[in-house]
Amino acid sequence: MFSIQNIGVEALAEQFGTPVYVYDGHKIEEQIAKMRTAFAGTNLKIKYACKALTNVSIMKLMRKNGVDIDVVSMQEAHLAILAGYEPHQIQYTPSGVAFSEVQEAVEMGLRMNLDSLPLLEKFGQTYGNCFPICLRINPHIMAGGTLKISTGHKDSKFGISIEQAEEINAIVQKYDLNVVGLHQHTGSDFKNANVIIEAAEKLFDLTFKYFPNIQFIDLGSGFKVAYKEDDHVTDMEKLGKEVVKVFNNFCQKFGREVELWFEPGKFLVSESGYLLVRANVVKHNPARNFIGVDSGLNHLIRPMMYDAYHKIINGSNLDGEEKEMYDIVGYICETDTFGKDRLLPKTKEGDIMVIKNAGAYGFSMASNYNSRFRPAEVLIYNGQTHLIRQRETMEDILKNQVVIDL
Repeated sequence: MFSIQNIGVEALAEQFGTPVYVYDGHKIEEQIAKMRTAFAGTNLKIKYACKALTNVSIMKLMRKNGVDIDVVSMQEAHLAILAGYEPHQIQYTPSGVAFSEVQEAVEMGLRMNLDSLPLLEKFGQTYGNCFPICLRINPHIMAGGTLKISTGHKDSKFGISIEQAEEINAIVQKYDLNVVGLHQHTGSDFKNANVIIEAAEKLFDLTFKYFPNIQFIDLGSGFKVAYKEDDHVTDMEKLGKEVVKVFNNFCQKFGREVELWFEPGKFLVSESGYLLVRANVVKHNPARNFIGVDSGLNHLIRPMMYDAYHKIINGSNLDGEEKEMYDIVGYICETDTFGKDRLLPKTKEGDIMVIKNAGAYGFSMASNYNSRFRPAEVLIYNGQTHLIRQRETMEDILKNQVVIDL
């Protein structure tokens, strides 16, 4: 594992340029181990929600550590295959996609997780009980930091409402569907076990009432990680003890062992990632000071989209005693703020700024807005530094454009 003190940000910036995403492979492995320890005593299966970070090398690292994968598009599924996953290790959880995509997933042999009554009906009409399926249930539980990252409440687009259980069962019986799993995901950044246990118990009730052939219960994820000092995080040890207890009680009442699934994304990769950017300009205005850097919301949209807090460090001047208050802003022609009112060591043009918790939903949500290039990605693992994505060039910007004569 590395820290800001020994990561060598100046050397990395010199070697790979800026902006650049840097990932700590051993931090990812540490998070995987935390989950296995927390839920020891169950038949646990971890599925990486790869939408958080879809670099094939990161997916290969997950596979190396015995972690299966959850995808939400066929493009992610093809990346998972490139990373070495077998189709049966890939769970496909679509949301409002064309049925042709579902058909492609079936033909590929992916595990199907269906999230609407119309899709369930069409799947039954087309395939009957030829394939095992999972059902995504909306448990009507509000969880997560904000509405933008809460997915299990009554007004969410995700999943089949728990109140439609009888309609679900009618379709299942009509087509003799082979339901082997139940799934729920309440949302990101829940802080205690109450939320996930309440959702689990709703799935347990459905299982007892309608689904005697269940092989697994998938409780999603949403574990809270730290974004700042003294930040409230999910107590994984405490959560694990409480979930293991209720889950094993369920299995005992059910009469056989059932697999316990989770599908973490942010929890596995967020803290592993750093976005290194360079200070282009330090501007002292009468009202406030700005550090303008060579990146923006096109590379890390979370602060502007979710009001997300990311700690920012001056990697070129970690221990400077003279400090000033700054806003760290991007180079995009929009209001583009990475961090507001940050007390940092005095910063000068050319300093390398380090944005933490950049592993999840950083590069994966990056764009070419303002026709800017997307950054390079680097993995540090077993003491070696690996370039795992090249920085884009003008050729990448133009390669799919068709320039016509006018």
